[in-house]
Amino acid sequence: MKRLLHGHSQHGDPSFVPPVTFLVAAYNEEDFIAEKIKNSLAMDYPADKIRFIFVTDGSSDRTNEIIAQYPQVTLLYHPQRKGKMAAVNRAMEEVHTPFVVLSDANTLLNPGAVSLLMQHFADPATGVVAGEKKVMPTTGGAEAEGEGMYWKYESLLKKWDAELYSVMGAAGELIAIRTELYEHPEEDTILDDFMISFRINMKGYKVMYEPAAYAMETSSASLREEYKRKVRICAGGFQSMGRLLPLLNPFRYPKITWQYISHRILRWTLAPLSLLLAIISNAFLVIAQAGNIYIVTGIAQVCFYGAALIGYLLAKRQKKVKYFYIPFYFVFMNVAVYIGCIRYFRKRQSAVWERAQRSVAVQ
Repeated sequence: MKRLLHGHSQHGDPSFVPPVTFLVAAYNEEDFIAEKIKNSLAMDYPADKIRFIFVTDGSSDRTNEIIAQYPQVTLLYHPQRKGKMAAVNRAMEEVHTPFVVLSDANTLLNPGAVSLLMQHFADPATGVVAGEKKVMPTTGGAEAEGEGMYWKYESLLKKWDAELYSVMGAAGELIAIRTELYEHPEEDTILDDFMISFRINMKGYKVMYEPAAYAMETSSASLREEYKRKVRICAGGFQSMGRLLPLLNPFRYPKITWQYISHRILRWTLAPLSLLLAIISNAFLVIAQAGNIYIVTGIAQVCFYGAALIGYLLAKRQKKVKYFYIPFYFVFMNVAVYIGCIRYFRKRQSAVWERAQRSVAVQ
Protein backbone atom coordinates (compact mmCIF):
# COMPACT_ATOMS: atom_id res chain seq x y z
CA MET A 1 0.00 0.00 0.00
CA LYS A 2 1.28 3.46 -0.80
CA ARG A 3 2.42 5.62 2.08
CA LEU A 4 -0.47 7.67 3.49
CA LEU A 5 0.20 11.41 3.33
CA HIS A 6 -0.26 13.91 6.15
CA GLY A 7 -2.20 16.49 4.17
CA HIS A 8 -2.74 20.19 4.91
CA SER A 9 -5.89 21.91 6.13
CA GLN A 10 -6.87 25.21 4.54
CA HIS A 11 -9.32 26.32 7.24
CA GLY A 12 -8.30 25.10 10.69
CA ASP A 13 -6.08 26.54 13.42
CA PRO A 14 -2.89 24.40 13.69
CA SER A 15 -2.24 25.65 17.22
CA PHE A 16 -5.48 24.09 18.50
CA VAL A 17 -4.41 20.69 19.91
CA PRO A 18 -7.00 19.65 22.54
CA PRO A 19 -7.28 16.32 24.40
CA VAL A 20 -9.15 13.80 22.25
CA THR A 21 -10.41 10.22 22.39
CA PHE A 22 -10.02 7.98 19.35
CA LEU A 23 -12.94 5.53 19.35
CA VAL A 24 -13.28 2.44 17.15
CA ALA A 25 -16.20 0.00 17.13
CA ALA A 26 -15.28 -3.44 15.76
CA TYR A 27 -17.03 -6.75 15.21
CA ASN A 28 -15.08 -9.92 14.33
CA GLU A 29 -12.17 -8.07 12.71
CA GLU A 30 -9.35 -10.48 13.63
CA ASP A 31 -7.87 -10.33 10.11
CA PHE A 32 -7.47 -6.55 10.14
CA ILE A 33 -7.62 -5.26 13.70
CA ALA A 34 -3.85 -5.39 14.36
CA GLU A 35 -3.20 -3.24 11.29
CA LYS A 36 -5.94 -0.84 12.41
CA ILE A 37 -4.38 -0.49 15.87
CA LYS A 38 -0.88 0.10 14.50
CA ASN A 39 -2.25 2.71 12.11
CA SER A 40 -4.16 4.41 14.94
CA LEU A 41 -1.18 4.49 17.30
CA ALA A 42 0.91 6.08 14.52
CA MET A 43 -1.30 9.19 14.47
CA ASP A 44 0.73 12.41 14.37
CA TYR A 45 -0.79 13.75 17.59
CA PRO A 46 0.77 14.35 21.05
CA ALA A 47 0.71 11.02 22.90
CA ASP A 48 -0.31 12.67 26.17
CA LYS A 49 -3.38 14.21 24.53
CA ILE A 50 -4.94 11.21 22.79
CA ARG A 51 -6.63 8.14 24.28
CA PHE A 52 -7.59 5.03 22.29
CA ILE A 53 -10.78 3.04 22.97
CA PHE A 54 -11.83 -0.04 20.99
CA VAL A 55 -15.31 -1.46 21.67
CA THR A 56 -16.04 -4.98 20.39
CA ASP A 57 -19.48 -6.00 21.63
CA GLY A 58 -20.46 -9.48 20.46
CA SER A 59 -17.15 -10.34 18.78
CA SER A 60 -16.61 -14.10 18.83
CA ASP A 61 -13.26 -14.45 17.04
CA ARG A 62 -9.74 -13.40 18.16
CA THR A 63 -10.42 -9.64 17.93
CA ASN A 64 -10.40 -9.10 21.71
CA GLU A 65 -7.29 -11.23 22.17
CA ILE A 66 -5.39 -9.19 19.59
CA ILE A 67 -6.48 -5.82 21.02
CA ALA A 68 -5.41 -6.94 24.50
CA GLN A 69 -1.83 -7.17 23.23
CA TYR A 70 -1.67 -3.36 23.00
CA PRO A 71 -1.56 -1.69 26.44
CA GLN A 72 -2.07 1.76 24.86
CA VAL A 73 -5.60 0.72 23.88
CA THR A 74 -8.57 0.50 26.25
CA LEU A 75 -10.70 -2.52 25.33
CA LEU A 76 -14.44 -2.43 26.03
CA TYR A 77 -16.26 -5.70 25.48
CA HIS A 78 -19.72 -7.04 26.17
CA PRO A 79 -20.73 -10.53 25.03
CA GLN A 80 -24.17 -9.43 23.86
CA ARG A 81 -24.38 -8.24 20.27
CA LYS A 82 -26.81 -5.35 19.92
CA GLY A 83 -25.27 -3.51 16.98
CA LYS A 84 -22.82 -0.73 16.35
CA MET A 85 -25.01 2.06 17.73
CA ALA A 86 -25.46 0.32 21.07
CA ALA A 87 -21.71 -0.32 21.27
CA VAL A 88 -20.83 3.30 20.49
CA ASN A 89 -23.39 4.62 22.98
CA ARG A 90 -21.87 2.45 25.71
CA ALA A 91 -18.32 3.45 24.80
CA MET A 92 -19.21 7.16 24.83
CA GLU A 93 -19.89 6.84 28.56
CA GLU A 94 -16.14 6.23 28.94
CA VAL A 95 -15.11 9.31 26.94
CA HIS A 96 -13.94 12.16 29.19
CA THR A 97 -12.15 14.37 26.67
CA PRO A 98 -13.84 17.41 25.06
CA PHE A 99 -13.57 15.84 21.60
CA VAL A 100 -13.87 12.34 20.19
CA VAL A 101 -12.95 10.91 16.80
CA LEU A 102 -15.00 7.95 15.55
CA SER A 103 -13.42 5.64 12.97
CA ASP A 104 -14.46 2.34 11.40
CA ALA A 105 -12.40 -0.75 12.18
CA ASN A 106 -11.79 -1.63 8.52
CA THR A 107 -10.20 1.70 7.55
CA LEU A 108 -6.70 3.20 7.62
CA LEU A 109 -6.14 6.91 8.24
CA ASN A 110 -3.41 9.26 7.10
CA PRO A 111 -1.08 10.19 10.03
CA GLY A 112 -2.24 13.80 10.23
CA ALA A 113 -5.97 12.98 10.23
CA VAL A 114 -6.72 13.67 13.91
CA SER A 115 -4.73 16.93 13.95
CA LEU A 116 -6.48 18.16 10.83
CA LEU A 117 -9.92 17.37 12.23
CA MET A 118 -9.22 19.03 15.57
CA GLN A 119 -8.08 22.29 13.95
CA HIS A 120 -11.65 23.07 12.92
CA PHE A 121 -12.91 23.01 16.51
CA ALA A 122 -11.05 26.22 17.25
CA ASP A 123 -14.26 27.72 15.84
CA PRO A 124 -16.88 27.35 18.62
CA ALA A 125 -19.65 27.15 16.00
CA THR A 126 -18.29 23.83 14.72
CA GLY A 127 -19.87 20.78 16.32
CA VAL A 128 -18.78 18.05 13.90
CA VAL A 129 -15.97 17.64 11.39
CA ALA A 130 -16.35 15.08 8.61
CA GLY A 131 -13.29 13.46 7.12
CA GLU A 132 -12.88 12.11 3.62
CA LYS A 133 -13.49 8.52 2.55
CA LYS A 134 -11.25 7.02 -0.12
CA VAL A 135 -11.47 3.60 -1.74
CA MET A 136 -8.13 1.78 -1.91
CA PRO A 137 -6.85 0.20 -5.13
CA THR A 138 -7.98 -3.42 -4.80
CA THR A 139 -8.15 -6.74 -6.55
CA GLY A 140 -11.89 -6.13 -6.92
CA GLY A 141 -13.53 -5.68 -10.28
CA ALA A 142 -16.21 -3.28 -11.48
CA GLU A 143 -17.70 -2.81 -8.01
CA ALA A 144 -14.43 -1.22 -6.88
CA GLU A 145 -14.61 1.29 -9.74
CA GLY A 146 -18.24 2.05 -8.99
CA GLU A 147 -17.73 2.57 -5.28
CA GLY A 148 -14.71 4.80 -5.88
CA MET A 149 -16.64 6.86 -8.41
CA TYR A 150 -19.57 7.22 -6.01
CA TRP A 151 -17.39 8.50 -3.17
CA LYS A 152 -15.69 11.05 -5.40
CA TYR A 153 -19.16 12.38 -6.16
CA GLU A 154 -20.08 12.37 -2.44
CA SER A 155 -16.88 14.24 -1.60
CA LEU A 156 -17.73 16.96 -4.10
CA LEU A 157 -21.18 17.36 -2.54
CA LYS A 158 -19.64 17.64 0.94
CA LYS A 159 -17.29 20.35 -0.31
CA TRP A 160 -20.18 22.34 -1.76
CA ASP A 161 -22.31 21.81 1.37
CA ALA A 162 -19.55 23.10 3.64
CA GLU A 163 -18.99 26.15 1.42
CA LEU A 164 -22.69 26.97 1.60
CA TYR A 165 -23.10 26.41 5.37
CA SER A 166 -22.86 22.85 6.74
CA VAL A 167 -22.22 19.31 5.49
CA MET A 168 -25.43 17.29 5.25
CA GLY A 169 -24.34 14.16 7.08
CA ALA A 170 -20.85 12.85 7.87
CA ALA A 171 -19.42 9.48 6.82
CA GLY A 172 -18.86 7.14 9.77
CA GLU A 173 -15.46 6.05 8.46
CA LEU A 174 -14.01 9.23 9.99
CA ILE A 175 -15.98 11.75 12.02
CA ALA A 176 -14.99 14.04 14.92
CA ILE A 177 -17.48 15.57 17.37
CA ARG A 178 -17.67 17.75 20.46
CA THR A 179 -18.29 15.22 23.20
CA GLU A 180 -20.72 17.43 25.12
CA LEU A 181 -23.00 17.60 22.06
CA TYR A 182 -23.29 13.84 21.61
CA GLU A 183 -26.89 12.68 21.91
CA HIS A 184 -27.34 8.91 22.22
CA PRO A 185 -29.22 7.79 19.08
CA GLU A 186 -31.69 4.94 19.43
CA GLU A 187 -29.98 1.53 19.50
CA ASP A 188 -31.85 0.38 16.37
CA THR A 189 -30.39 3.30 14.37
CA ILE A 190 -29.11 2.08 11.00
CA LEU A 191 -27.14 5.16 9.90
CA ASP A 192 -25.36 6.13 13.12
CA ASP A 193 -23.09 8.74 11.51
CA PHE A 194 -26.04 10.43 9.83
CA MET A 195 -28.10 10.70 13.02
CA ILE A 196 -25.18 11.81 15.19
CA SER A 197 -24.19 14.65 12.86
CA PHE A 198 -27.72 15.89 12.14
CA ARG A 199 -28.75 15.97 15.79
CA ILE A 200 -25.74 18.17 16.48
CA ASN A 201 -26.78 20.28 13.48
CA MET A 202 -30.17 20.68 15.15
CA LYS A 203 -28.48 22.16 18.22
CA GLY A 204 -27.22 25.05 16.10
CA TYR A 205 -23.73 23.79 15.25
CA LYS A 206 -22.11 23.35 11.85
CA VAL A 207 -20.72 20.15 10.35
CA MET A 208 -17.46 21.02 8.60
CA TYR A 209 -15.53 19.03 6.00
CA GLU A 210 -11.81 18.27 6.03
CA PRO A 211 -10.76 16.44 2.82
CA ALA A 212 -7.10 16.31 3.88
CA ALA A 213 -8.05 13.97 6.76
CA TYR A 214 -9.10 10.72 5.19
CA ALA A 215 -9.99 7.11 5.87
CA MET A 216 -9.13 4.48 3.28
CA GLU A 217 -10.93 1.18 2.92
CA THR A 218 -11.24 -1.50 0.27
CA SER A 219 -14.31 -1.81 -1.91
CA SER A 220 -17.05 -4.39 -1.50
CA ALA A 221 -15.92 -7.87 -2.53
CA SER A 222 -18.68 -8.23 -5.12
CA LEU A 223 -21.64 -6.48 -6.68
CA ARG A 224 -23.88 -8.50 -4.38
CA GLU A 225 -22.06 -7.18 -1.32
CA GLU A 226 -22.16 -3.64 -2.68
CA TYR A 227 -25.89 -4.00 -3.37
CA LYS A 228 -26.53 -5.18 0.21
CA ARG A 229 -24.58 -2.21 1.56
CA LYS A 230 -26.42 0.31 -0.61
CA VAL A 231 -29.82 -1.14 0.31
CA ARG A 232 -28.91 -0.91 4.01
CA ILE A 233 -27.86 2.73 3.59
CA CYS A 234 -31.10 3.57 1.77
CA ALA A 235 -33.23 1.79 4.41
CA GLY A 236 -31.35 3.82 7.00
CA GLY A 237 -32.07 6.95 5.02
CA PHE A 238 -35.82 6.42 5.29
CA GLN A 239 -35.50 5.63 8.99
CA SER A 240 -33.51 8.84 9.50
CA MET A 241 -36.02 10.97 7.60
CA GLY A 242 -38.75 9.76 9.94
CA ARG A 243 -36.69 10.66 12.99
CA LEU A 244 -35.58 14.06 11.68
CA LEU A 245 -39.00 15.44 10.75
CA PRO A 246 -38.42 18.73 12.66
CA LEU A 247 -35.71 19.60 10.11
CA LEU A 248 -38.47 20.15 7.55
CA ASN A 249 -39.49 23.30 9.42
CA PRO A 250 -37.59 26.26 7.86
CA PHE A 251 -38.78 28.62 10.61
CA ARG A 252 -37.14 26.48 13.28
CA TYR A 253 -34.02 25.55 11.28
CA PRO A 254 -33.64 28.32 8.68
CA LYS A 255 -29.95 27.61 8.04
CA ILE A 256 -30.17 23.92 7.19
CA THR A 257 -33.74 23.04 6.10
CA TRP A 258 -33.18 23.95 2.44
CA GLN A 259 -29.89 22.06 2.29
CA TYR A 260 -31.41 19.04 4.04
CA ILE A 261 -34.46 18.84 1.77
CA SER A 262 -32.59 19.39 -1.49
CA HIS A 263 -29.58 17.19 -0.72
CA ARG A 264 -31.20 14.36 1.26
CA ILE A 265 -35.01 14.27 1.12
CA LEU A 266 -35.41 14.84 -2.62
CA ARG A 267 -32.43 12.62 -3.42
CA TRP A 268 -33.96 9.67 -1.57
CA THR A 269 -37.57 10.24 -2.64
CA LEU A 270 -38.37 12.39 -5.66
CA ALA A 271 -35.27 11.64 -7.76
CA PRO A 272 -35.76 7.82 -7.93
CA LEU A 273 -39.52 8.25 -8.36
CA SER A 274 -38.98 10.71 -11.23
CA LEU A 275 -37.05 8.08 -13.20
CA LEU A 276 -40.04 5.74 -13.13
CA LEU A 277 -42.52 8.54 -13.89
CA ALA A 278 -40.39 9.70 -16.83
CA ILE A 279 -40.60 6.28 -18.49
CA ILE A 280 -44.34 5.86 -17.91
CA SER A 281 -45.30 9.40 -18.96
CA ASN A 282 -43.08 9.19 -22.06
CA ALA A 283 -44.79 5.96 -23.12
CA PHE A 284 -48.26 7.53 -22.77
CA LEU A 285 -47.18 10.62 -24.72
CA VAL A 286 -45.85 8.47 -27.56
CA ILE A 287 -49.06 6.41 -27.64
CA ALA A 288 -51.09 9.62 -27.64
CA GLN A 289 -48.99 10.91 -30.59
CA ALA A 290 -48.24 14.09 -28.65
CA GLY A 291 -45.28 14.95 -30.85
CA ASN A 292 -42.07 13.65 -32.39
CA ILE A 293 -40.02 15.06 -29.53
CA TYR A 294 -41.44 12.39 -27.23
CA ILE A 295 -40.38 9.68 -29.66
CA VAL A 296 -36.85 11.08 -29.45
CA THR A 297 -36.89 11.24 -25.64
CA GLY A 298 -38.37 7.74 -25.52
CA ILE A 299 -35.59 6.36 -27.73
CA ALA A 300 -33.03 8.17 -25.57
CA GLN A 301 -34.42 6.54 -22.44
CA VAL A 302 -34.45 3.10 -24.03
CA CYS A 303 -30.84 3.57 -25.11
CA PHE A 304 -29.84 4.71 -21.61
CA TYR A 305 -31.41 1.71 -19.87
CA GLY A 306 -30.07 -0.57 -22.59
CA ALA A 307 -26.59 0.75 -21.84
CA ALA A 308 -27.25 0.18 -18.12
CA LEU A 309 -28.23 -3.44 -18.83
CA ILE A 310 -25.06 -4.00 -20.85
CA GLY A 311 -23.07 -2.40 -18.02
CA TYR A 312 -24.67 -4.79 -15.55
CA LEU A 313 -23.89 -7.85 -17.66
CA LEU A 314 -20.28 -6.71 -18.08
CA ALA A 315 -19.95 -5.97 -14.35
CA LYS A 316 -21.10 -9.50 -13.51
CA ARG A 317 -18.16 -10.70 -15.59
CA GLN A 318 -15.83 -8.30 -13.73
CA LYS A 319 -15.48 -6.06 -16.78
CA LYS A 320 -15.90 -2.32 -16.86
CA VAL A 321 -16.57 -0.14 -19.89
CA LYS A 322 -17.05 3.47 -18.83
CA TYR A 323 -19.84 4.30 -21.26
CA PHE A 324 -21.91 1.35 -20.05
CA TYR A 325 -20.84 1.25 -16.40
CA ILE A 326 -21.87 4.82 -15.51
CA PRO A 327 -25.51 4.28 -16.63
CA PHE A 328 -25.52 0.91 -14.83
CA TYR A 329 -24.24 2.30 -11.53
CA PHE A 330 -26.74 5.17 -11.70
CA VAL A 331 -29.63 2.73 -12.09
CA PHE A 332 -28.06 0.39 -9.51
CA MET A 333 -28.08 3.19 -6.92
CA ASN A 334 -31.68 4.16 -7.57
CA VAL A 335 -32.94 0.57 -7.48
CA ALA A 336 -31.26 0.27 -4.08
CA VAL A 337 -33.35 3.24 -2.91
CA TYR A 338 -36.59 1.45 -3.84
CA ILE A 339 -35.52 -1.81 -2.18
CA GLY A 340 -34.22 0.03 0.88
CA CYS A 341 -37.56 1.83 1.23
CA ILE A 342 -39.44 -1.49 1.05
CA ARG A 343 -37.10 -3.15 3.56
CA TYR A 344 -37.49 -0.29 6.02
CA PHE A 345 -41.28 -0.09 5.91
CA ARG A 346 -41.55 -3.89 6.12
CA LYS A 347 -39.16 -3.71 9.11
CA ARG A 348 -36.75 -6.17 7.50
CA GLN A 349 -33.57 -4.12 7.86
CA SER A 350 -31.66 -4.86 11.07
CA ALA A 351 -29.30 -2.38 12.73
CA VAL A 352 -27.18 -5.22 14.11
CA TRP A 353 -23.68 -5.62 12.69
CA GLU A 354 -23.37 -7.74 9.58
CA ARG A 355 -19.72 -7.89 8.66
CA ALA A 356 -19.33 -7.03 4.97
CA GLN A 357 -16.97 -8.90 2.69
CA ARG A 358 -14.32 -6.57 1.28
CA SER A 359 -11.85 -6.79 -1.59
CA VAL A 360 -8.13 -7.30 -0.98
CA ALA A 361 -5.98 -4.17 -1.18
CA VAL A 362 -3.26 -3.98 -3.81
CA GLN A 363 0.14 -3.99 -2.09
